[in-house]
Amino acid sequence: ENALVGVARRQRRSVHARQFRRQADAPRLRADERVILDAEFARGGVVTPRAGRAEIDALATALDFVRAIRKTPIVVNDCRGFFANRCVLNYIREGHLMLAEGVPAASHLSCIGATRDSVRAQLHELRAMGVRRIVALRGDLPSGYGAGGEFQYASDLVAFIRAETGRDFHIEVAAYPEVHPQARSPEADLRAYATKVKAGADSAITQYFYNTDAYFRFVDEAHKLGADVPVVPGIMPITNSSQLLRFSDACGAEIPRWIRLRLESFGDDTASIKAFGLDVVTDLCDQLRTAGVPALHFYSMNQSATTLAICRNLGLI
Repeated sequence: ENALVGVARRQRRSVHARQFRRQADAPRLRADERVILDAEFARGGVVTPRAGRAEIDALATALDFVRAIRKTPIVVNDCRGFFANRCVLNYIREGHLMLAEGVPAASHLSCIGATRDSVRAQLHELRAMGVRRIVALRGDLPSGYGAGGEFQYASDLVAFIRAETGRDFHIEVAAYPEVHPQARSPEADLRAYATKVKAGADSAITQYFYNTDAYFRFVDEAHKLGADVPVVPGIMPITNSSQLLRFSDACGAEIPRWIRLRLESFGDDTASIKAFGLDVVTDLCDQLRTAGVPALHFYSMNQSATTLAICRNLGLI
């Protein structure tokens, strides 16, 4: 049985490698960007004038991860629209430790509800703080704020950043191998992604997934549209089944039936869930690295221990 499993995995990786041929020709990220940690610092979308103790503790945890991984970039993330951008800046400022230690920190920048003047000010402050990497997003408008702002799509934000700052920032955008939940169709979603790339994006980070075929197919189809920047797969470690299932249902990420059933079978057995999740996600990352992805982007959710364990399994640390 083990021999058959090994043969099946080799066949699967061979197919993936062929599907992934165009990605191998895309521009590559630098060697020190091979493993990226996305550290979530904001809690509950609450905008405060200063980062709280919990957020700073989370930043310290992220820094511990970075020291173990050897200067992995950190992405500071609060996907709650423009009104949280100030909170993100505060976290970077309060957590100046990572910039002082030479960690190439990045910031999510959302444009929903924003004006050109407000984004221009944000860009100026980020540049002055030493941040050179931005994840440009449309973002979600917080409930109760209504419509507004001068940007309709993330591609508008990307074009504006390029026009205002030239090549001062490495701009990353979001990609959805399993289709954005609000997209009119898969074709429309691909066109929207290609528009972001053509507006000036340097690379993309995907929504997390557990079906590698969706990722390889997305990369292949994006290249056919002329979107030939590196597409970094987003990786979500599995540590809490109910949280993962709830979050995935909300964001449109597909949990394969076999994974969902196994997680449900564990009930409240946290140790079994984590052990199973570690095996599944390590194998996922191994498939992707074998196929030659440009990097791995971990959605740590402020929990670095599992991400570190995956990286150890992969021989990255």
